[in-house]
Amino acid sequence: MSYQRGSLKKLPRKGGETWVLRYRVTKADGRRVEHTMPVALVRDFPKEKDAWREVDKLGLLLRINDDPGDVRIRFNALAEHYLKADFGDHAVRPKSENTIIITKHIVRDYLVSRWGNEIAEDIKPLDIQCWFRSLHVDSGLAWTTISKMRGVMSRIYKVGMLHDRVSKNPVLNVETRAKTNYRPIVITPAQTFGILKSLANLLHFTLVLTCAATALRSSEILALRWADILWDEEKIRVSKRWSDGREGPTKTDASDGYVPLHPLLARHLQNWRERTPYASATDFVFPSFRRGGRVPLSASIFVADHLRPAAIAAGVSIQPSQRFGLHNLRHSLSTFLVNTAKVQAKTVQGILRHSRIQTTLDLYTQGDSDETRAAQGEFLKALGMPSGAVQ
Repeated sequence: MSYQRGSLKKLPRKGGETWVLRYRVTKADGRRVEHTMPVALVRDFPKEKDAWREVDKLGLLLRINDDPGDVRIRFNALAEHYLKADFGDHAVRPKSENTIIITKHIVRDYLVSRWGNEIAEDIKPLDIQCWFRSLHVDSGLAWTTISKMRGVMSRIYKVGMLHDRVSKNPVLNVETRAKTNYRPIVITPAQTFGILKSLANLLHFTLVLTCAATALRSSEILALRWADILWDEEKIRVSKRWSDGREGPTKTDASDGYVPLHPLLARHLQNWRERTPYASATDFVFPSFRRGGRVPLSASIFVADHLRPAAIAAGVSIQPSQRFGLHNLRHSLSTFLVNTAKVQAKTVQGILRHSRIQTTLDLYTQGDSDETRAAQGEFLKALGMPSGAVQ
């Protein structure tokens, strides 16, 4: 059989004008029937030569020649199309660099590795659910991770349906568990003070104090430069984060903003600026001395060598397998402000820069047993139960 290249044509489709690949399939009775296969939106590839490159990238020419009787898209091609459509310049919802890295890891190292060669529409919901369960039981993946994987796989099909690559989404009927057993270690102000007393290095002391008082994420506090400290306005500008050895945008749009700068914290930061050799406006507030201030210090090394030992010395109970780092200070501030200081949850949400208040209350604020007992006592008083009364 001669090799067929097919031809490209623009056709109106859902979502916009679409490049389609036209080719002919020979049936068992000898009849030749013309078929079409969607390639990409014309707005994404205005020139025909660019559309042909997309045809080659997706391996469509190989498919129409190797298996002309079955032209349905395979999962690996559907997944690559998703990565291009959902993470490219025309994406409706821009993603952070860290999200892109994690998503590509899930897609290529898990989903494509397992389902890549299968026809996307032939994958059964029960097979997907059994695979997810095996990842938890046999491979030890947490259900929260598997739930995120399910979301990515469902999104692959959703984008595929939008672009007419597939007609159904088998992931919709798949069930996973999203509940996590992880409970972050929350420390008290007294324990935080104990940690600070153990940190003799002024850089380390100021870093922990700033993180504890502002609830900045570690990636955000490392990206701070002195120009971000707005002394007169009494606030700190948060517009970037340090990730994978370079600066990038904040985690979410809600994260881009300001956190308050109390005069007491400002005095400690001024004290540190007077002593650091990297005090110009463009220098990092918490630099790496080993790297000559060109980059901020390493959070992982600081936590392992200084913060974790200081926390243990301050009486914080940390098991060898438990996670503990700068992010725990973020959880601790949220819990203290809501439960002890009685700060309005909306205010705490603003300090933590969460887009949803449920995140602040459900994930970052832990219940306080003293507070719950006191609340129960208020109810008993309202019933008219005198202290110590027993029927």
